[in-house]
Amino acid sequence: MGSFLVVVSLFSFFMALLSLAFRYKHLLSVLLSLEAVTMSLFIFLFSASTISMSGEAALIFITLGACEASLGLSVLVSMIRAQGNDYVSSFSTQKC
Repeated sequence: MGSFLVVVSLFSFFMALLSLAFRYKHLLSVLLSLEAVTMSLFIFLFSASTISMSGEAALIFITLGACEASLGLSVLVSMIRAQGNDYVSSFSTQKC
């Protein structure tokens, strides 16, 4: 069962990276792709840690993933309040 989860998590990791590469018009789709990458890495770490009987790394990683998701949503909300849209193309270093 552990090797099946490793294969599934690696497949989902590459599919999330493909989604990130091809669907980057809105910030929300970028955040969802990054969350899919985080969750697939969590599944990989969890399945690898069940083989070696140590789950501390997976718990730390899921905690960091939850913090990353909340930070991304707060950036999305503040960007929509400031600019009115969530298009990635509206980011510019010239406006700082």
